[in-house]
Amino acid sequence: MKVYEGANVRNVAVVGHGKSGKTTLTSAMLYTAGATQRLGRVEDGSASTDFDEEEIARSMSISHAVGFAEWEKAGSPKTKINLIDSPGFSMFVHEAALAMVPSEAALVVIDAVHGVEVMTERVWGYAEDRELPRLIVVNRMDRERANAETALESLVNAFGRAVVPVQLPIGAEKNLKGVVDIITMKAYTYELGGNGRGVEIPIPANMEQSAREAHERLIELVAEGDDELMNEFFERGTIDEEHIVSGMHNAIKDDKLFPVLFASGLGNVGVDRLMDFLVTYCPAATEHKAVHGVSNGSASSPAHDEERHVSDSDPVSVYVFKTISDPFAGRISFFKVFSGVVKNDAALINFDRNNAQEKLAHLSVMQGRQATQVTELHAGDIGAVAKLRETLTGDTMGDKSHPIHYPQTHLPEPAITFAIEPKTRADEDKLANGIHKLMEEDPMLRFFRDEGTKEFLVGGTGQPHIEVTVSRLKKRYNTEVVLRAPKVPYRETIRGSADVEGRHKKQSGGHGQFGCCRVKISPLPRGGEFEFVNDIFGGSIPKNFIPAVEKGVRDAAARGHLAGYPMVDFQCVLYDGSYHDVDSNDLSFQVAGRLAFRKAMETAKPCILEPIMHVEITAPDEFAGAIMGDLNSRRGRIQGMDNKAGNTIVKAEAPMSEMLTYGAELTAITQGRGSFHMDMHHYDYVPALQQEKIVAAAKAARGEVKEEEE
Repeated sequence: MKVYEGANVRNVAVVGHGKSGKTTLTSAMLYTAGATQRLGRVEDGSASTDFDEEEIARSMSISHAVGFAEWEKAGSPKTKINLIDSPGFSMFVHEAALAMVPSEAALVVIDAVHGVEVMTERVWGYAEDRELPRLIVVNRMDRERANAETALESLVNAFGRAVVPVQLPIGAEKNLKGVVDIITMKAYTYELGGNGRGVEIPIPANMEQSAREAHERLIELVAEGDDELMNEFFERGTIDEEHIVSGMHNAIKDDKLFPVLFASGLGNVGVDRLMDFLVTYCPAATEHKAVHGVSNGSASSPAHDEERHVSDSDPVSVYVFKTISDPFAGRISFFKVFSGVVKNDAALINFDRNNAQEKLAHLSVMQGRQATQVTELHAGDIGAVAKLRETLTGDTMGDKSHPIHYPQTHLPEPAITFAIEPKTRADEDKLANGIHKLMEEDPMLRFFRDEGTKEFLVGGTGQPHIEVTVSRLKKRYNTEVVLRAPKVPYRETIRGSADVEGRHKKQSGGHGQFGCCRVKISPLPRGGEFEFVNDIFGGSIPKNFIPAVEKGVRDAAARGHLAGYPMVDFQCVLYDGSYHDVDSNDLSFQVAGRLAFRKAMETAKPCILEPIMHVEITAPDEFAGAIMGDLNSRRGRIQGMDNKAGNTIVKAEAPMSEMLTYGAELTAITQGRGSFHMDMHHYDYVPALQQEKIVAAAKAARGEVKEEEE
């Protein structure tokens, strides 16, 4: 495998809405470049970048994957194009954000029939946040009802006048023949399903006028962003081709121009022109802006901002942007060389894992799951290495004498959780190991124990995400689990106050038991939890027994009063009591504290609190009414609405108990085009009707437990 310098490397994230043909287009590029021996297809599981067993079974991308093509454009040195194919379905679209971390450009793929869709705008926003140059491909031009004009119109409406075609398709649907390059004013025809190499022909007569108009429009836009080009355009009425190339390259790099190309991945039409375009106009790896991080702090040198230039001469630093678990190779870490040159068998320090030393044995570049070994990787290139001991996704490694931490990509918290439990005792032993290995691969997967309900929960972006996790546990680690809707972590509190006495007295011959305490119990503001105040004067209760009273109250509060949920947000003031010199002890005052709590609950107006979630829903405008109606039926309260590029963003608060199955409901309401995110916001009182149901359910559950014990 040839070693490439950063100037001859292009790192491109292939992103877009689900089913826009990203993986098929990536496969066509690899095949056309000779990197693979056949034109991979998603339908038969032969696509290089959809190699996971779940991706093949579901015919969809679930995580981003790396492939590379070596491409030689006439008149240019051979270039390595690293393609990072990413998912476009809402449950997995966060992978597109991760794919952009090691990339210098985003190749935004849209469907020629549907144009700009919800996830197109989502990934566009990811790229915009990272100031990543964007190139657009209108794919699947050979589909029935494919229309270049309507697709282009939707792009301009969504992303502005900087969107400009640099090609025009020759024909459409079954009559797709090729493309016209309006930069060079040349045309190319293809054989559908062929080798992807176009044959140059004259521009068809019926397209000459539209091609000239598109060429002039492109020249004007390129000239707008450069004073020298603008002067040349005014003086001559046109721009030299070499100046167009440099002007377009700079305009694309500076996010001033978003070129549109046309292709068919399945038909392998226009793919060679796309790769030529990437070589010429996509920013090289060395054109990446300086990468910012933070140095390690020490007693003599506090932590401070650091930066690295994507250059071979800077100290070595690499960022791990992906991890996968291979059944044969073990853990495989994908990394971007941000600076320096990494050689085979290099020893680097992981600055995020207590300066653990890692040996990078058998450096590779990955074609899907197939590894090709290399001797070294230069700044800007992407590689992989197996069996690192400590390193995980998001870690930075580098030269020991030049430490730096690169920031991790911020991802939203999981939108849905399920209670998870193993089917058998054997599964219980394997569950933790299997799910933690999956978490190494999947940064959006969570596994934790709810301290309130004592359940183990698995969290993810939606039900399909959790289903994929369960399937992988079974196939990879022979672990079967059962999923259930998680219990709602209700709490109990009080609305009134009480002044009571708790008295425990027991005589059974010999030493007895005696403890008496007087307490005042009153509510605290939300979030106050529990506050115990010792207001004893005059020694009515010895100091050594006061903690026992507090423990008794705490124990009783943890068991609740109405439905067995912990009691929170109340204050207990111990102000009086009595004791016996012989019969009083810790246990007696614990019992007295519990009795005082139970007696107080009879008059303190106990009630149930439920968790209220802050929910943010994004969906096309036409579904806004249905979404708000559904939220109202779930006792939701609309907090506000925004509109952005044809999408409505609804912000609301709703009880957790009503939102446990919201993911599936939103998918049904919006035909799969909506997404949501929710976070715990606060606790609030449960309405009387719902409270009665919760109490009745708790009593029924206790009755069932009693019957089972009997």
